Amino acid sequence: MQDFDDFFSECDRGPRLNQLAGFFTETAAGKNGMPVRKPIVDTRLFPNDTLLHRFVDLHSRRQGFFDQHYHSSIPYRLEEECRMAHALFRYAQLSPTDILLYSLGTAEGTMARTLSELSNGKIQSLSCSPNEENLKCFMAFGEPTNASFFLGPFHRLSKEHLRSDDKLRHFGDGFDFILEDTTFQMYSPNRKKQVEFVAHHLKTDGILLLLEKFRAADPRDYQTRESQKDFGFKTRYFAPVEIERKTKNVLTTMHNSEVTLAEMANAVYAQFKHCVITWNSGNFYGLAASNSRENLWRYLSLMVEPAIPSEYVYEPQPYTELSKAAAG
Repeated sequence: MQDFDDFFSECDRGPRLNQLAGFFTETAAGKNGMPVRKPIVDTRLFPNDTLLHRFVDLHSRRQGFFDQHYHSSIPYRLEEECRMAHALFRYAQLSPTDILLYSLGTAEGTMARTLSELSNGKIQSLSCSPNEENLKCFMAFGEPTNASFFLGPFHRLSKEHLRSDDKLRHFGDGFDFILEDTTFQMYSPNRKKQVEFVAHHLKTDGILLLLEKFRAADPRDYQTRESQKDFGFKTRYFAPVEIERKTKNVLTTMHNSEVTLAEMANAVYAQFKHCVITWNSGNFYGLAASNSRENLWRYLSLMVEPAIPSEYVYEPQPYTELSKAAAG
């Protein structure tokens, strides 16, 4: 196994477990950062697909405190979560075996839990978070039989731990899908080691899904998109004073650990042969990477069109190869 000791120490010192720990604890408990209204999916942006709408309905009923904050903070991120989940569900339907999903650092793991519940175990999922408050939300509807939760930061989940835990042992040989959702940017800008560590949990033909906020080549473009997010979307859910408070206390620290698409490309292609942009919302991009072109394109072909108004979508757009986007 690779030597990750220095990487683990770097993560332990990261903002997520130190400067930002209070923010995550309070938000996960519903004590701070709550929107004035619960975010709901704009179904007008989706096709009339029964399976998709079944997921949207159950996901809405399973949301916890942090989910509500998160989906009120990023334009049309909630719709994208449902779009991704729908593609994963359809992918599982075509698979002769169960699909193993690791949702890495995604608060209360609502998407993963909902997929496991709706698929009756065809999708076996594992979510993780260092916050007990997220675990409480995960367990709020009873302990699911096909979804598990690791209480701890992502870098402390080892293969040895998976194989030694009776409930998690079936994940020990690797996952078919891993989703990293705005987690790396809370620890450090060391994407090369972060992607390397997560990739060793993936099956050889598995798919890594990444969703992060990226630095722009021109800082003015970055700020323009931030203003669009804050004043064109977030004001639907948060008072201006709350938006300003988060910018000062959280986003400035997080920005120090953001990277460019070109820097992410260097990290991803060190581990994977193929990587495609799947979504964009302002400074946020979704990526899908794999060493199996066949599996990657099967997943991409099952995705419905992005459910987001065109004014929030910038270059490079879906479905651009990350290598071409980085070169541009």
